[in-house]
Amino acid sequence: MNAKRPLGYWLKLVDSLIDEQFAATLEEHGVTRRQWQVLNLLEQQPATEAQLDAGLSPFFASPDEPQSLREHLAELIESGWVTAINGEYSITDRGHTSLLKLSELVEKIRTQFGQDLDGSEYDAVVETLEKIARNLGWDPDQVSE
Repeated sequence: MNAKRPLGYWLKLVDSLIDEQFAATLEEHGVTRRQWQVLNLLEQQPATEAQLDAGLSPFFASPDEPQSLREHLAELIESGWVTAINGEYSITDRGHTSLLKLSELVEKIRTQFGQDLDGSEYDAVVETLEKIARNLGWDPDQVSE
């Protein structure tokens, strides 16, 4: 099969491979990728479930996501990584320490998938994908990252 593959093929393949790498690495440490994302949002500031849901909505829109935000939060609370007081969630010291360790692992993955790209190539890929998204109607002012 020597035919040149279309952009959609490569986007889906790379997205799938990135998801697999993150899932395998994070699950080894007892956390899902979505839980890691929740911790990252809470590291910035405490938030309500609605605020977390808005910040993570692009990730939970996938039919492949088996758990709801509420289930992820419950597991993080049970692990002692997050607390809930009066409907507001906060990262604990234990959660912060775990997030720092997990962030190191995530950075290794990011380094791995960009290892054969110089900085300008990586930047060009990201800029090109953003242009394509805008051409398809994406508005950064209406969508959370």
